[in-house]
Amino acid sequence: MAWWSDLVDEEPDFARRVRARFAVRKHGTMATLRRDGSPRISGTEFEFDAGDLRLGSMAGALKAQDLRRDPRVALHCPSEDPPEDDPPGWAGDAKIAGIAHELPPGEDGSHRFRIELTEVVLTRVGTPADHLVIESWHPGRGLRRRQRR
Repeated sequence: MAWWSDLVDEEPDFARRVRARFAVRKHGTMATLRRDGSPRISGTEFEFDAGDLRLGSMAGALKAQDLRRDPRVALHCPSEDPPEDDPPGWAGDAKIAGIAHELPPGEDGSHRFRIELTEVVLTRVGTPADHLVIESWHPGRGLRRRQRR
C-alpha cells in the first residue's frame, strides 16, 4: 500500500508539484465505475491532510455508492490553459489513480474516503515547446520521466 505520505517521503519535489496542480482551484474531477461498469465523471474537492489524500461526498451520493461497490478511482486536477505566448510556462496537469478506502462518516452523514495511490502522473509542455514531459510514479517502481513528441 502507498499513501500520499509515501510519495512525499520518496519524491518530495514531484509530490509538491503534483499537489500544487490540485491546489489551483477548489474543484477537480474524479472518475468512478457505475454498477454496469461504465465510467461516471463527478466534480469533487480534494484534501491533502496529515500525509493523506482524502475526498468526500454528500450522504447517499452516487459517486460514493460507486466507490463502496468498486473502490477504484481516478482523480484529475483542476485544469488551466497553457499561456499562448509561453506554453513551457504551463505547470501542467496532474492525475492520480488509486483505491478509495472508506472512513467513518462525517457528523452530517457525508461519505469520506482515504485514497491509496496506485499511480501519480504529471504532464507538462517541455522546453522547447515541441514535446510533452510526462513524469509518472508507481509504488515499488518509483519515478520515471519520458518525452512524447
